[in-house]
Amino acid sequence: MHASPVRGTQTLSRAVVLMKAVAERPLQGWRLTDLAAHCGFDKGSAHRLLAGLVHERLVLQRPSDRHYVPGPLLYELGLGVTPLAAFQQRCAPALARMARLTRGLAFLYLKSGAEFVCAARVGSSSLKGMSVEVGTRRPLVVSAAGVAILLALPAEEQAAVEKANLKQIEPVGAARVAAVRKMLRRSRRHGFGVNLADVVPGINAFGVPLFDAERRPFASISVVGPVAAMPRTRLAEFEAMLRAEAARIQGEAGAPP
Repeated sequence: MHASPVRGTQTLSRAVVLMKAVAERPLQGWRLTDLAAHCGFDKGSAHRLLAGLVHERLVLQRPSDRHYVPGPLLYELGLGVTPLAAFQQRCAPALARMARLTRGLAFLYLKSGAEFVCAARVGSSSLKGMSVEVGTRRPLVVSAAGVAILLALPAEEQAAVEKANLKQIEPVGAARVAAVRKMLRRSRRHGFGVNLADVVPGINAFGVPLFDAERRPFASISVVGPVAAMPRTRLAEFEAMLRAEAARIQGEAGAPP
């Protein structure tokens, strides 16, 4: 009696896993073999699910290289989430101020389960190794802004997310895991997201969380720039600026429902 709903739910969950992975690489896209391996699916199952997603326009198979990329229906559906769009627009002045004051990049990240999604990027920079664009999705632990959200979670949830995130990045290599652990330790000592060239050489980043009405972190703001422009000697200055802008955003923009 209950077998069909369970199968249907499992199929939906697997399709969502594929869509989230496709959204991680909106420009480069994925080959079928790589996408299936990344998601832990066999190639045949991934192909069947992707065929359905392509049919519904949630995923697009790019004609030029046959890579899978986000489909137009994802964008169209997103247009209906007006509270988030309005919140993003209200954050724009704060991000512009931060980018101008630091001469670096300013970001707005939204919490998405155990991951973050870049909702806004302001500033011009040719930083090598800085690959985060609007729409980029990553585990919380890999960036100062993500760690800012992580450290604001309740202790039990924080521990579970950290464990899952570290396991998720294991395939990247032991060096990356060690770098992320170093950033986590540093951020805990300072009480906010602090990345002193821990993950990408030559790039520093700092982030603080934004809270909803129930004091749960749902987003974060951050600044990123070269070590020479954002030295550790100005750590207190960057923290004060970020917390002031976060307070201003909370007062003026609030949080989306």
